[in-house]
Amino acid sequence: MAAVTSTASLCPAGLSSSSSSSRLKPRSQRKLLATTVCQCQPSRAEGVSRREAVLSILLSGAAAAPVLAPADAFAEAEATGTAESQDGFSTYEDEANKFCITIPQGWLVGAGEASGIKSVTAFYPEQAPDSNVSVVITGIGPDFTSLKSFGDVDAFAENLVNGLDRSWQRPPGLAAKLIDSKASNGLYYVEYTLQNPGERRRHIVSAIGMAFNGWYNRLYTVTGQYIDDEDSDKYRPQIEKAVKSFRLT
Repeated sequence: MAAVTSTASLCPAGLSSSSSSSRLKPRSQRKLLATTVCQCQPSRAEGVSRREAVLSILLSGAAAAPVLAPADAFAEAEATGTAESQDGFSTYEDEANKFCITIPQGWLVGAGEASGIKSVTAFYPEQAPDSNVSVVITGIGPDFTSLKSFGDVDAFAENLVNGLDRSWQRPPGLAAKLIDSKASNGLYYVEYTLQNPGERRRHIVSAIGMAFNGWYNRLYTVTGQYIDDEDSDKYRPQIEKAVKSFRLT
């Protein structure tokens, strides 16, 4: 069995977490991959505003404590050598949750469920778990019929990042800075940075989409993150490619 190693939080804010992981093995040798705990919470006010709705939905996946086990579809393909690959990347396709994404070959993969989320799937390199990509699926109410229900992409991005930012507090808290936002391929793309006082800056690239599965609307939040340091040039292009490759199927 592979040795157990610690991993970083999958939460984009990079707040306190605890987790453990093991390298993917054939079915007979699989074991618990990861447990992640996040303490992110959206700000509260009287009533429920559109901004609060956005934040509560996007952060609900991180606020829970999902248990991630090796993702069967990809693990089986990897074990048998049948995973589709090209240029050092492999295509992960989740037929049950109707999405596909291209990830670097050799990255660990885990999937699970938790209260408040329908599904969470995570991808990360064993040697640098602070750099990772996660796909979180949450159910949302029937009044949210499309991404435009949250406003246009610029308003959506500003609400998200402003809701995360706590740099105005005394003493200052988490600093969030919006870098870019755009709509393309039926998805919203948001790029921003997060930095807790005294910690390294975390760079976030996200893709957000919606789909209806016949019973309820589902929000897909793809979050890629890496630390802005000397290793960022190694993982940044891989993570950006993975997030941009995400498609609903």
